[in-house]
Amino acid sequence: MLVPVVVGCTGGAVDNRVRGQWHGAIEVPGAPVVVAVDFTGQHSGVIDIPAKQVAGRKLDDVVTDPERVEFGVPDVPGDARFAGRLDESADAIVGDFRQSGQSFGLRLDRRPVGPPARPQHPVPPYPYLSEEVSYPSGALTVAGTLTRPADVTGPLPAVVLVGGSGPQDRNEEIAGHQPFLLLADTLTRAGYAVLRTDERGVGGTGGNLNQATYADLAGDIEAGLRFLRERPEIDSDRIGLLGHSEGGYLAPLVAARPENEIAFTILLAAPAVPGTEIILAQGRRTFAEAGATPEQLDRHLAFLRDWTAAMRAGQLTKAARLSETYNRTLPKDLRTASEELTGQNTPYMAALVSYDPAPALSALRIPVLAVFGSKDVQVPPAQNEQPMRGLLGGDPAATVTVLEGLNHLMQPAGTGLPAEYASIETTIDPVALDTITGWLGDRVPAD
Repeated sequence: MLVPVVVGCTGGAVDNRVRGQWHGAIEVPGAPVVVAVDFTGQHSGVIDIPAKQVAGRKLDDVVTDPERVEFGVPDVPGDARFAGRLDESADAIVGDFRQSGQSFGLRLDRRPVGPPARPQHPVPPYPYLSEEVSYPSGALTVAGTLTRPADVTGPLPAVVLVGGSGPQDRNEEIAGHQPFLLLADTLTRAGYAVLRTDERGVGGTGGNLNQATYADLAGDIEAGLRFLRERPEIDSDRIGLLGHSEGGYLAPLVAARPENEIAFTILLAAPAVPGTEIILAQGRRTFAEAGATPEQLDRHLAFLRDWTAAMRAGQLTKAARLSETYNRTLPKDLRTASEELTGQNTPYMAALVSYDPAPALSALRIPVLAVFGSKDVQVPPAQNEQPMRGLLGGDPAATVTVLEGLNHLMQPAGTGLPAEYASIETTIDPVALDTITGWLGDRVPAD
């Protein structure tokens, strides 16, 4: 997996049109990689990778001619290299970043190197209590953080946060943002206790996400409910779930079970169609954005249909064989590394691809808020809003809304593409935060 990098170059004379500091994000679908480059030398450079605690590592093959801007990143798996050129009309360096046989667009805009501004990022001291907690879920331990108001004596309503796809930490960190940290801070200040946890295999939580099924992941959420109901500070009758993205699959799955006695559910950018349809739509968009020909797009979609069919049938060996065969048909510089292919053919991915949210959503009879961003390209409203309204149609306490101009993370967006996430300073648009707290305060008011 690509990691965020910060690049700095040092050395001799450089063309003034390239000289200076630049920022951008490698356009990895769903996981944009922030890059900062400082061109001060002609054929030398250094690299920092904050996520890996790497600093000052020398770059390879640095070229800083306006018509040919290149560098290689050593000691990163997959032969990581950038090749592009200066677009003077846009004051940007544009090109492609290649790693592990894959190519991703990268645009670098002129901006001083430094950590991106995150004005909403909560910093201590907090005006509430924050406690590191852990509890069992079957044979493994789940670790997380419980926040709650400090000046309330009576039992509190509580919200359990359920993160999106992939190995998410308790803050759901992506592109330098920590949306679950902000949501926990906002909701706790509004009078709610909030539990957020590391997913399996992340941080302090045990297990292996790749080997988990949705039954396992739902069990982890239910373990959190049991933990909260054992706390005297929590009102057992006022516990709800907030799921983002794939968490919007899992939250209704748990809430639809009467024995869990969920009081409310909030869904942010949640899919309302089966996982296969989400995968096909994302595959179509990704290949189209990459400039694929109609023939290449048709071949890619045909592969995805065969692959998802094998995954739904539980034929993981067949799915892996399909992936390997298709991968060999691609040009060498577009092939996926073998270790990445292995990660795509797992019980966890089979659960995501196979899941149909209709039964759980249509069974809900509790207050539900479903929020979409109009510029979300990962779970687009055009694909999901009407199905969500239809499936929740039997729930008189359900509200479905689309917030104008927001992306998959509920940020104010330009194109809505994942490549923008890191460059947007806002972590969650205040309109989205107010929508959540206003709706919740009307239906489950904090004491």
